[in-house]
Amino acid sequence: MKVYALVGESGSGKSHRAPWIAKQHNIEYIIDDGLLIKGSVIVCGHSAKKEKTRIASVKAAVFVDDDRAFEVSHALKSCNAKSVLILGTSVEMVKKIADRLGFEGIDEIIYITDIATPEEIQQALMTRRSQGKHVIPVPSMELKKDFSGIYLDPLNILKKTKSGYIESPGEKSVVRPTFSYLGNFTISEHAIYQLMEHVVLESPAVARISRFRVSAVSGGITMEIDLVIRYGHQIPDLMSRLHKSIVKEIENITSLNVRKLTLTAKSVIV
Repeated sequence: MKVYALVGESGSGKSHRAPWIAKQHNIEYIIDDGLLIKGSVIVCGHSAKKEKTRIASVKAAVFVDDDRAFEVSHALKSCNAKSVLILGTSVEMVKKIADRLGFEGIDEIIYITDIATPEEIQQALMTRRSQGKHVIPVPSMELKKDFSGIYLDPLNILKKTKSGYIESPGEKSVVRPTFSYLGNFTISEHAIYQLMEHVVLESPAVARISRFRVSAVSGGITMEIDLVIRYGHQIPDLMSRLHKSIVKEIENITSLNVRKLTLTAKSVIV
């Protein structure tokens, strides 16, 4: 099976353009926010936009739940799928989804900046931030059985071809998820600390965390962490492993970009 990926930041118009990409590349299936879609039909899956919180939405989108991952991968195998398009906010995210679904890798990555102008992307981002609108590339009737958010206007985008005729890849649904409709969610410093603590204290080499600081910066966060290490461990190797694990956990669970992480072995105890 050939695996494609469409990458762009949240709200940049990936779901809106996914059917056109699928049509141009003869891609059979689309994986978008936890759903497996073929044409205008949801084959299976659980919509991440149905979740009540942003964190739960991210988990659903990357198939953290084993049963949901198996459901989608089994459906693709049963249908003998020849091609699939994965939508994600980063290369790391689409690779994570591919890994969770048992794909061998991604054959081709398409970036939203390659298929949309800066003005179109900016307009999509403004609409997302000001109105909380999300596009799901299927008709509303496909969602009504279990979607818990707010339905807005149906969307049927027409595109003019070179020959002058107008064509459409099918109806899309414009929705406002529960977590968007309720307002902006803020991830507290303590929540980030707990995620970091979970990773760090799993290591028997770490006795405790002596200092933690997180700061919001443009496009993400920075973190400073001081650790007390138990004697007898190789500190450079330990810090390198912890650095990778902390960044992976924070970015996967919160969808925040860790711009900088400073780990310091403050002291060693016997």
